[in-house]
Amino acid sequence: MSSNPSFTLRAVDDVVFEEKPIPQIRDDEVLVEVKKTGICGSDVHFLVHGHIGDFIVKDPMVLGHESAGVVYKVGSKVTRVKVGDRVAMEPGAGCRTCEYCKRGCYELCPDMVFAATPPNDGTLCRYYRLPSDLVYPLPSGVSLEEGAMMEPLSVGVHAVSTLASLRASQTIAVFGCGPVGLVCMAVAKALGASRIIAVDIVPARLEFAKQYAATDVYLPPALKEGETKLQFSERNAAAMKAALGIDGLDVVVDASGAEVSIQTGILVAKAGGTYVQVGMGAPQATLPIMALLAKELTIKGSFRYGPGDYALAIALVADGKIDLKPLVTHRFSFEEAVNAFTAVRAGKSEDGKGVIKAIISGPGVAISEN
Repeated sequence: MSSNPSFTLRAVDDVVFEEKPIPQIRDDEVLVEVKKTGICGSDVHFLVHGHIGDFIVKDPMVLGHESAGVVYKVGSKVTRVKVGDRVAMEPGAGCRTCEYCKRGCYELCPDMVFAATPPNDGTLCRYYRLPSDLVYPLPSGVSLEEGAMMEPLSVGVHAVSTLASLRASQTIAVFGCGPVGLVCMAVAKALGASRIIAVDIVPARLEFAKQYAATDVYLPPALKEGETKLQFSERNAAAMKAALGIDGLDVVVDASGAEVSIQTGILVAKAGGTYVQVGMGAPQATLPIMALLAKELTIKGSFRYGPGDYALAIALVADGKIDLKPLVTHRFSFEEAVNAFTAVRAGKSEDGKGVIKAIISGPGVAISEN
């Protein structure tokens, strides 16, 4: 293949392998040879719909942003990493000068350059350029595959640790048992939560969550004929409290984006509790405002990750507090990228095995290399 083969989205359901120039790095940047890349729901959404909110694919775009690799080249001013270092790649660079970057909230930078978010190319290629402070050396016991998983894990760290400030012995419910929901549970377990309640409408996902990090699981009832979503959520919240023997929860994280999950989550949060929205769903939702007011809830939106989140994610894995290996259910070569996206889109591979996280190896990289 070419010197920098790349997996490019040209339009809805139109992807190709194509040659791209090898990026030229600046003095403070590094060039990483990408070894492992996870498929995120946002990658699939761009493939299927061509947009996420205001981010619209207008020109061909290389997919992928959950990656790890080996430093191939460093700029003249780079001292924190060297050629040959195995690194996790944080795929978003802020402008460094706006008020958000300067006050330590670079995830809110209006000029963020984020991999595989229009118009920026992603990491499903051989070589990718990054500022040197956005690559993180992996400890010897952490694999490249786990390094790629640091991106979704950092989303969980940001939601549960940075924003919710979950403390040991507190209780938490996580709505949605997809990859992000699961890593939120893993972070909660690592931080010492006393109860971690997984909520989903798919029994198999609840079963996996219970084996992985949850202490309890809850399967919501079906919507009744003629019942509004808010009426269902009120009934669901009451049933959830009764089934689990709780009056309320210290922290609630919604990783589903479903309107009824958002409503139920607010209703099951305890007075003075914290609710964090990390899942992206419909652009509007009806909220039980009186419950929010009467309980003086702290409501926070969670978007990607910020300062310190990657470092904590790596430390939690390196210290054995979080095990990411069970989350990787499928592995594909670079040449099998189309099959990988097909499996993630379907939620299962051709053999019927459910997909949690699929990893694509870089060009010329063996699936077994780690």
